[in-house]
Amino acid sequence: MEQDIFVQCKGISIGYKERSKASSVVKSEISLKALKGEMVALVGGNGIGKSTLLKTVAGFQPPLSGDLLIHSQSVADYNSEELARELSFVSTEIVRVAHLTVREMVGLGRYPYTNWFGKLNNHDEEIIDKAIREAGLSGFENRSINRISDGERQRAMIARALAQDTRIMVLDEPTAFLDISNKYEIVRILHQLVNEYEKCIIFSTHDLHTAISMADRIWLMLNEKVVEGTPEEIAAKGYFESLFPNNHHLIFDAAKGDFNIRKEYRGVVKLSASGPELIVITKALERLNFEVLPVSPDETSSGFPSVTQSLRPSVSPSPDITVVQSADVWILSYSGICMEIESVEDLCRQVKQITIQPKS
Repeated sequence: MEQDIFVQCKGISIGYKERSKASSVVKSEISLKALKGEMVALVGGNGIGKSTLLKTVAGFQPPLSGDLLIHSQSVADYNSEELARELSFVSTEIVRVAHLTVREMVGLGRYPYTNWFGKLNNHDEEIIDKAIREAGLSGFENRSINRISDGERQRAMIARALAQDTRIMVLDEPTAFLDISNKYEIVRILHQLVNEYEKCIIFSTHDLHTAISMADRIWLMLNEKVVEGTPEEIAAKGYFESLFPNNHHLIFDAAKGDFNIRKEYRGVVKLSASGPELIVITKALERLNFEVLPVSPDETSSGFPSVTQSLRPSVSPSPDITVVQSADVWILSYSGICMEIESVEDLCRQVKQITIQPKS
């Protein structure tokens, strides 16, 4: 087990040392670990210290106190070249260098292994070729780094880290400012590197859904402490709810693995549906601020799948509205009114117009 711990923080304090002033401490008593073959997501609010922690782990600034171990050895015992062979870092900074090609950018990752003149040998060239392929950049080798998209440029930065051939990769918000396709492509590449090569990848992100669904371990930075665990453990202990303590409009939905706006429900809809329509109409009704409950087996002759219960308790003891899927139509009933509606759009429009009378 101990040999599988690639990065370990033992009670470290992170921050900045200033020449004429006392050290500025961002966070204290941080104890974390990252193992071989793990994808670790660092999550926290803006200004909480995520970048400071990553720069400390990457060796760019020493911890103010405590022990930071890389492969069970203090980071202070590594010289810059030795550390560069163990750990690579991808920052959020956009690299714009005139006339620098993608291949030349990736080749910079070989600097810990080249001679004083930075000359690449055949082995270096093979590693560069492999890094370009694994980052999905084949065919982009001769393009200027300034003439590719943000997603392609981010993949080039990851390819440079791959060419550095380290067992540990640290990335500061690698999916920031990317569209959804490029975001998931970057995450897919990182996930593949963990699974195929047993690398240890530590990355910061604001995308909680991606962190929960893809990461093996979460490092969660809260105002008062930093905690770690599997996504399931962190959620079960209620830590995600503490992520934004000053925003009372947010609630964490453990079932969906993401935050939602806290809603005050207008009323209750009792729903009887099956198949894909069950999911579609449930989402639509919840968007309209209705709590959705299933029709119980004793209320219908055929058993319908259960609808996932809402996080909030019912606003009334009995449903105000009933929606039933019947062949190609929806049957909507409320206050003695019953009508057939042919589309989800029309159903939503009709439900939205219903005035819910408060229960006495």
